[in-house]
Amino acid sequence: MASHLRFVGRTVMVQNGNVDAAYGVLNRILAQDGVTEAVRRSRYYEKPWRARRRRAFEACRRVYSAEMARRIAFLARSSRQDPWLGC
Repeated sequence: MASHLRFVGRTVMVQNGNVDAAYGVLNRILAQDGVTEAVRRSRYYEKPWRARRRRAFEACRRVYSAEMARRIAFLARSSRQDPWLGC
């Protein structure tokens, strides 16, 4: 087995001959890494204007997700003062 980190991170061990469960785990790992989307995208030619539009949408989604995660972490922090004291 290769010692390359990316390869080791995508290695799934089959336990008790349960190949279906290992296949599901591998699919989940590849989906989280974005490998399946990249393969699906590269299957057909993507016009340049569609590629630009997709990349812009993905960038907007990353910014939105980061901002929402920051806001949720701000609201969920445990050291926050009670805004309605005495109520």
